[in-house]
Amino acid sequence: MTGTGEISGDEAREALLALRREVAKAVVGHDAAVTGLVIALLTRRHVLLEGVPGVAKTLLVRSVAAALSLEERRVQFTPDLMPGDVTGSLVYDGRSAEFSFRPGPVFTNLLLADEINRTPPKTQASLLEAMEEFQVSVDGVPRPLPDPFVVAATQNPVEYEGTYPLPEAQLDRFLLKLVLPLPARDDEIRMLTRHSEGFDPRDLAAAGVAPVAGAEHLRAGRAAVARVTARPELLAYVVDLCRATRASPSLRLGVSPRGATALLLAARSWAWLSGRPYVTPDDVQALALPVLRHRVAVRAEAELEGVTADGVVSGVLGAVPVPR
Repeated sequence: MTGTGEISGDEAREALLALRREVAKAVVGHDAAVTGLVIALLTRRHVLLEGVPGVAKTLLVRSVAAALSLEERRVQFTPDLMPGDVTGSLVYDGRSAEFSFRPGPVFTNLLLADEINRTPPKTQASLLEAMEEFQVSVDGVPRPLPDPFVVAATQNPVEYEGTYPLPEAQLDRFLLKLVLPLPARDDEIRMLTRHSEGFDPRDLAAAGVAPVAGAEHLRAGRAAVARVTARPELLAYVVDLCRATRASPSLRLGVSPRGATALLLAARSWAWLSGRPYVTPDDVQALALPVLRHRVAVRAEAELEGVTADGVVSGVLGAVPVPR
């Protein structure tokens, strides 16, 4: 603590780095995804989690919320879900003969939007204002959301029947797209060992997951990230990476200027978590794939030839000169 009782940047960093050890008590082998969620919470931006069923996407979000002592709510996105089911709606009170606002699950710190691509565009769009403005407008009245507020949305990459792909405009609102792979053999053995010893994913407290940080650490961290510097050559490097995607013949859509801003913001957060007050090219390269992979669109003919978004971004990273 500082002399005024406020949390210092160093204390906030130590608490947030301890988060990974705490979440590991429940989730095996997803340290990079935990770091991504911490970066999203630090920057008040949002995360898209993609992975096949059963790789602990929901457990990961619940564990992070528990270790940060944040309120978390889960919404299962389905084809019949209505916008009011997410944002809240006006309800008529017969006793007072007036309408009152009943808040929806979006009024929380960490919203798990499970299988967001299973709901129609109208309901998907109900999250746009919340994600961008941190408020919800119902009947013309803006209602602020809690701080922090982050959406962690999940997608299943192998099942497309009955889904509604997110439009590019909404994908651009997600700071990171984190791909959760199937676990390595040793990690899977560790996971089964825990279950054989009685681990219950619905009871995180029994697994030993306890709060190690809170909203005040995120606020202190956010203030510290704002002081992280980036030299002009580094800014030019970020811009050149994003402009190179727009010139790629394999893409029908390159990275927008918002994507360049997002890459710099994520790199500054990672630099601070790494204990540095300045951004290096390595920071930019470490975050380029999760920040940019969902902001590019591969041409259909290139997809038929096996080209992927990750492959294009990796190619750009190899082609654009790195500042010294």
